[in-house]
Amino acid sequence: MKGSILLISGPSGSGKSSLMKELLARTPDSYFSISTTTRAIREGEVDGVNYHYITKEAFERDIEEGFFLEWANVHDNYYGTSLRPVTRELEQGKLVVFDIDVQGHAIAKEKFGDIITSVFITTPNLQTLRDRLEARNTDSREVIDKRLANATVEMKRIGEYSYLVINDDFQVALDGLMAIATSVRQKISLMDTKSFIDQWGL
Repeated sequence: MKGSILLISGPSGSGKSSLMKELLARTPDSYFSISTTTRAIREGEVDGVNYHYITKEAFERDIEEGFFLEWANVHDNYYGTSLRPVTRELEQGKLVVFDIDVQGHAIAKEKFGDIITSVFITTPNLQTLRDRLEARNTDSREVIDKRLANATVEMKRIGEYSYLVINDDFQVALDGLMAIATSVRQKISLMDTKSFIDQWGL
């Protein structure tokens, strides 16, 4: 069986990160796609956990050779999703989990095609999302308003995804996400059916 990609999107405050953390902890042979950066590693950070840290020269070389799914230059440092570790984990047959926005989702679908299963995670309604963002007490009113505006734009594109998970009850949402991850492993399009049929005895 080949590896597969489970791509997850959703607005800030939807509970996406908490759900993904539980999913990864409960899913053997899974790998979370970590961003690559050229910025200096900070105290307390670990290479391969927080980011993959590489030189600016190596990053620019990989851009030229097409090894980035997406990338950006922020304050003279590069950040992006490198295809090198993703390809390595896919070759090992792992479930690669992406946390990516709707724009990145469109790029990934074009790049990877059928091996992607995508999930959009959101709250039951806009008011619930607002309540959760305010309850976190970590963002200013201006930042919250910006996050809500982004969420309304993202919601208009949920039809581009394979599945929708509404995080009203965390356990119910987690059960749904786990079921999707399990189903990904059973997709015929990801299997070497010829070898299986030969082994089966036909």
